[in-house]
Amino acid sequence: MYQLKLNPNDKTPKYKQIIQSVISDIERNVLKKNEQLPSISELSEEYYLARDTVEKAYRELKERGFITSVQGKGYYVNSGESRKMRILLIFNKLSSYKKLIYYAFLKVLGDKASVDLQIHHYNARLFDEIIDKNLGKYNYYVVMPHFFPDSEKAIAMKALEKIPSDELVLLDKDLPEYKNECLSVYQDFERDVAEALESANDLFAKYQRVVLVFPSDGNYPADIVRGVRYFCVNAHKEFIIRENVDEELLTPHTAYVVVEEHDLAELVKKVRQSSYTLGDEIGVVSFNETTLKELLGITVITTDFETMGRTAAALLLDKKKIKVKNPFYMIRRETL
Repeated sequence: MYQLKLNPNDKTPKYKQIIQSVISDIERNVLKKNEQLPSISELSEEYYLARDTVEKAYRELKERGFITSVQGKGYYVNSGESRKMRILLIFNKLSSYKKLIYYAFLKVLGDKASVDLQIHHYNARLFDEIIDKNLGKYNYYVVMPHFFPDSEKAIAMKALEKIPSDELVLLDKDLPEYKNECLSVYQDFERDVAEALESANDLFAKYQRVVLVFPSDGNYPADIVRGVRYFCVNAHKEFIIRENVDEELLTPHTAYVVVEEHDLAELVKKVRQSSYTLGDEIGVVSFNETTLKELLGITVITTDFETMGRTAAALLLDKKKIKVKNPFYMIRRETL
């Protein structure tokens, strides 16, 4: 029997949930044209619903042209033809990197989908509100699950579990705590950072210290710290963490790994005002590639944001529920 997606915790009236479930499955081609739907009695008994509730849902679906009825036989799908998928993107923040993902995602989808965008700003309660307001209204929910601290993460996990796993796409961050099978395109921050730095061991040979400039209030994964520390331990480098570059006195034979753009600009300015040579006595590695960093010759460790967007869209179109690790690498330039 056809399985409705009804959420007992959803305050949306049950007849509307039935309508949303049927429309969603028609649009995702789970329900095909001319396929017979369960009878009103069958749905009433299966889901402990009043007959009036099911009748009201079927009546509205029929009025809207999604189903038709045949006297003495029952209800059948009437709109099995191709329709645009409806997708809700829920990002943690807007940035130049997120825009690369967004536009690459849209380009692959083309006219096959309509996409809305909302931002949760690392706020798990806001994320929960976004899910509650939009549950059942979209075919897919593409989520960047960046939440800090752990108390926020617990709230976010409960919100994620409201989304049917076959409608959920996790993007950018792996989430081992989520036990259901869903599509995921992610970075493994700790491993990626360590391996990218290790790939440049020859360049790091002239540096004795590695300073990670990592703001505690910047909502960055702690996995980054662990990745840099892991590299330093294995490469026998002194490892130091700084909140910003203002508190750092430049010393030779030091390589800096910088997360924020502001700190990168301040650090490069400091080096240029000093007697040290950038890329020789002082090394600089920045997070995430931009056109400006390319023009300035800044060494970067970065994921491929456009590939992330393209991969997620392509797998979504193919209806694949797999986990894919996004490419991550170092781009060698003059500052290391």
